Amino acid sequence: MTYIAAEDRYESMPYRRLGTSGLKLPAISLGLWHNFGDDFSIQNQREILRHAFDRGVTHFDLANNYGPPYGSTETNFGRIFADDFRPYRNELVISSKAGWDMWPGPYGFGGSRKYLLSSLDDSLQRMGLDYVDIFYHHRPDPDTPIEETMAALDQAVRSGKALYAGISSYSATLTLQAQKIARDLGTPLVIHQPSYSVLNRWIEDGEPNVLQACEQAGMGIIAFSPLAQGMLTSKYLDGVPENSRAAQGKSLDADLLSDENIAHLRALNDIAGQRGQSLAQMAIAWALRDQGGLSVTSVLLGASSVKQLDDNLGALDNLDFTDDELSRIDEHGGVEGVNLWQGATDSVS
Repeated sequence: MTYIAAEDRYESMPYRRLGTSGLKLPAISLGLWHNFGDDFSIQNQREILRHAFDRGVTHFDLANNYGPPYGSTETNFGRIFADDFRPYRNELVISSKAGWDMWPGPYGFGGSRKYLLSSLDDSLQRMGLDYVDIFYHHRPDPDTPIEETMAALDQAVRSGKALYAGISSYSATLTLQAQKIARDLGTPLVIHQPSYSVLNRWIEDGEPNVLQACEQAGMGIIAFSPLAQGMLTSKYLDGVPENSRAAQGKSLDADLLSDENIAHLRALNDIAGQRGQSLAQMAIAWALRDQGGLSVTSVLLGASSVKQLDDNLGALDNLDFTDDELSRIDEHGGVEGVNLWQGATDSVS
């Protein structure tokens, strides 16, 4: 059945300007890190993508090694894009990344010009696209000069294969350094994608911290894992379900679900209930809260079903917090070990 997008798709989604650039992103973007590989129904993927766009989610975020297996998410997305979304290409922001391991040998990971540009070509081929809207370096690489990495991003944009360039999981110091190099080359970075949640607040630490560095650099922030790999949902309030990420060892260590941490989750759940929200909805709203010039532009959310997507989009109904609510949330925020990507930032800061 031919897909025709909902006529009212832009009526309820807020769009926020990305730093000092002219690009706007939806407050909630769809991340394809999980649930879009070959282990997941292509029809379910199609339904989620269609419904997201019908609800005003114009940004789909991918990476070269999303799957399983590596590359399959981009391939599956490409199939769906060709069938459903090609007429809407100019209304979509599609992003991809390279930096983590992708293929064997010395040229399939890191931040070298060889890896980044060849990976971008492969990503475009898998997705059937002429260009991506945003191309990221997926992680800092201490073994490659940052000048080489930024030059590769500059070339990606100048070639027309990407419209904008960004970085992910960079420390504040490295963010400022990268932006200076990128600006001198003539292709400023417009976006930083760090992990950030009530339980993982590393971007608030330091002087300057990542939030401050991005404001200074004129960059927007899109936060991934705002639900802390699923901890900030109702899923773990009563233990570890058999089909959960923690039970399967997928990006969430079951050891994090200690009695002490679950007590914090239950307390946060109580605060959410008093706000008329689920724990997940409050966590999303918290990540998007108004912090003045230091606010997050968008959050990346995954979804395993249309219902879960709709539940998460419900966070947009209440983005305001009282000082008392924020103070109470702070009492239960921050859990050691939730930031799985801390080593990447520490190694080059």
